[in-house]
Amino acid sequence: MNSKKYLPIIFLLGFSFASAQEIVPVNDSIQGLSEFEAEFQSADEAFYADTIPLPDTLVSAGMLKTGPILDMLDSLFHSVFFAGNGFIADTAALNIYGFPADSIPTYPDSVYFDRIMRLNATTPIELTYNWHVKNFINLYAVQRRDLTSRILGLAELYFPLFEEHLDRLNLPLELKYLAVVESALIPNARSRAGATGLWQFMYGTGKMYGLNVTSFVDDRSDPYKSTIAAAEHLRDLYTLYNDWLLALAAYNSGAGNVNRAIRRSGGKMDFWEISPYLPRETRGYVPAFIAVTYIMNHAAEHNLYPVSPAFMHNEVDTVIVKDVLSFDQLSEKFDIPREQLTFLNPAYRHGIIPSTAETQYVLRLPRQYIAMFIEQEQELYAYKTQKGIERENLLAKMENIREREYHRVRSGENLGLIAQRYRVRVNDLRRWNNLSGSTIYPGQRLIVYPGSGYQAAASIPAATTVGGVTYHTVRSGENLGLIANRYKVSVSNLRRWNNISGNVIHPNQRLIVSNPAAQSSASSTNGSNENLNFIYYTVQQGDTLWDIAKKYDGVTIDKIKQWNNISNANRLRPGQKLRIGIAG
Repeated sequence: MNSKKYLPIIFLLGFSFASAQEIVPVNDSIQGLSEFEAEFQSADEAFYADTIPLPDTLVSAGMLKTGPILDMLDSLFHSVFFAGNGFIADTAALNIYGFPADSIPTYPDSVYFDRIMRLNATTPIELTYNWHVKNFINLYAVQRRDLTSRILGLAELYFPLFEEHLDRLNLPLELKYLAVVESALIPNARSRAGATGLWQFMYGTGKMYGLNVTSFVDDRSDPYKSTIAAAEHLRDLYTLYNDWLLALAAYNSGAGNVNRAIRRSGGKMDFWEISPYLPRETRGYVPAFIAVTYIMNHAAEHNLYPVSPAFMHNEVDTVIVKDVLSFDQLSEKFDIPREQLTFLNPAYRHGIIPSTAETQYVLRLPRQYIAMFIEQEQELYAYKTQKGIERENLLAKMENIREREYHRVRSGENLGLIAQRYRVRVNDLRRWNNLSGSTIYPGQRLIVYPGSGYQAAASIPAATTVGGVTYHTVRSGENLGLIANRYKVSVSNLRRWNNISGNVIHPNQRLIVSNPAAQSSASSTNGSNENLNFIYYTVQQGDTLWDIAKKYDGVTIDKIKQWNNISNANRLRPGQKLRIGIAG
């Protein structure tokens, strides 16, 4: 038996029902139910009995008519990705239980409990069943079941990508369900707060993990790049708390809110115990994750089947775009529906791929178009669309739009200081932000178009090594705990090496993150490079440092980073040359 504990916590949460289908209670026979009864029913008789209600008073009141999770789910109603005939539902082979087409099966609490306990035994993430989880099961299986079918279809496209990168970091594969809660698997989803993409990165957090945002490209909406960033962020949060539910809560609300809830609870390190002290949205976030995990594994038992996209994960391939290109050019030249291009390439904000000789971007296409692109690539760049969009016009548009930055006002700042930092004029700041005077407030977000000579914090390498000592440049949103975890050192050592008495650090502050006393030892270690023969490896499309390290005996990711002065492993580009040391 699994030794995890299960705390039945009842939360106040209700939904409004809207379904013309017939809800059919099902009493199924569960093999092995008695072993769960023996352990859990004796401990909590009332919980195990089928008495977790969905009160009519709460249901009719429709207490959860809005909220981030419900808003994101409902946005699937209007998604252009499901317009037309691109998505196909095939239920004949999947309806293994023979349900009538209009039936909505429901089950007693003992069945939900048993199924979730069986799932719990297969994952390091603690799954439990309570009234709050039941409400979200009801949301996905009853109230928004048509949208759940769309999610099941999108999962066939995105889950193989998620699983690949979670597995590379040795993370639980069940974390893929988090993207369902975050974005309903809409690749260009955007929340009211500005979180964007499948994994709903805010601007600052995305920058910390190498996701850049320009006027034309938003890496947060790139399924590949954002999945790598999400996996690394989840790994860092788990390292911080050593508890997956707390890591999930921190992913949603930020580590600061979770730390505050832990302090207010008296130091408890259990999600259900600190839940009353968390933001309201986060209190529902973990139960929603558990409910999604259940639904995605038991969809057929609820007469739910995927509305599948016209192409699956293995039916999409990538090409490198070497010159500026628009979706209109691709659509007209190759007769590809523009909606498909947008769906597969959601990071390009205006349907323009701003590739140049210095910076090249990736284009994802249905596999049947790949050969056509390669054969007609040069002709395509020169092709003038019916709308008159051509290379010169696109380049002119790119030159006229500068990259936008957002500045969060800090205590003591004024427009003059901010203008000086970004090398712009105060009048420009007023115009960009519709300010009539000079009054600004701490926490206010200002739009800034930096002037020439400004270097953003994200463009400064996070880690540099000078004389054998490693330095880290603090980025917005980081704290000593996250930095210590990243460099495998203790917070107390960070304080000692940098003469810090408390926990306060500031963006752009430079911290020593390796033991200065070990410099001489490091120097002698580096001398061992003299016994290596160095070759150069050309990075291929899709390569990661992990892939490259596997090709050579004795080579590790850290060694490749050291030999090539790489601070961000996500910024490999096809054609890049890497120095590799081979023994002998």
